[in-house]
Amino acid sequence: MCILFIAINQHKDYPLIIAANRDEFHQRPTKSAYFWPAPAEILAGQDLQANGTWLGLNKQGDFSALTNIRSALMLNIDAKSRGELVQLALQQPELINQQWLIQNSQHYNPFNLVYTQDNNLYCFNSSTLEHTLLTDGFHAICNGAMDDVWPKMAKGEILLEQLISEQQELHSEHLFAIMQDPTQAPDELLPETGVGLEWERKLSSIFIKSSEYGTRSTAVILKHHSGSIDFYEQSYTSNAEIFNKKQFALAHQ
Repeated sequence: MCILFIAINQHKDYPLIIAANRDEFHQRPTKSAYFWPAPAEILAGQDLQANGTWLGLNKQGDFSALTNIRSALMLNIDAKSRGELVQLALQQPELINQQWLIQNSQHYNPFNLVYTQDNNLYCFNSSTLEHTLLTDGFHAICNGAMDDVWPKMAKGEILLEQLISEQQELHSEHLFAIMQDPTQAPDELLPETGVGLEWERKLSSIFIKSSEYGTRSTAVILKHHSGSIDFYEQSYTSNAEIFNKKQFALAHQ
């Protein structure tokens, strides 16, 4: 997962709105969102290389997602797969908390983990060990610190805020449109994350299109005041063509 936009208590019908893009190498084998069989019993896509996931929900409506933190430092090839953190947050929510994450984060390469605890969303940054409550308002989480001012993070937040401020009936297509914006940022606004100028340019758009690496899927989650949740996902080919659109509904428990 590369970028998430979250709106909390900003829409008259949906107290929680999430739109997220997963960016990954196109060759990495992946399964689109589905209900995992017992004992997992979560709704999530699956990384078939490491068998983890990047975003999902459990039957109680708890949400979790993960973004890698981009760093100039060499990654530890022996580290555990970060995708298992989302599984743990959804399957064993009683386990994942600030203390556990601080004690165990060194076993993984750098990450941001968004997860539900006591009906609130938190974001844990493994590089800074910061544990942040997501308060009412708009939030963007990408490959650095939460609510950084990278151009695509700022742009997505503005677009989401404009959409929700209209307080019209909200449809998933409105959010998919935001997440498919391919506009790259000008060079003077690019962050320096150690990947070089060419890749900083490619990675600067909300929707990334490249022959080897790019946006693989978009997820949209709408939680209604009733507690019911609508989950939408669409996947993309390496040419950015849409395929395998899915929709799920989770009833209030």
